[in-house]
Amino acid sequence: MVTVSLTDEEIRSRGLDALARELGPAGLLRFLKQFERGHGDYSKERHKWLGEDSVRGLVGQIRRKRRPAR
Repeated sequence: MVTVSLTDEEIRSRGLDALARELGPAGLLRFLKQFERGHGDYSKERHKWLGEDSVRGLVGQIRRKRRPAR
């Protein structure tokens, strides 16, 4: 099949048809969910979750947790 002459919409449509045929409707949806853009700003949210710890502070936390219980 020569895909060069197909429009982007035709490529998209044929691709979705092939996925639906091979994966079924549920599989097609699971595949498409992998490429959702999502929402929000991951970097800003990540800084909120992690706080302002430095590398030195994180290393200290790891070392404290690795110490055997007394």
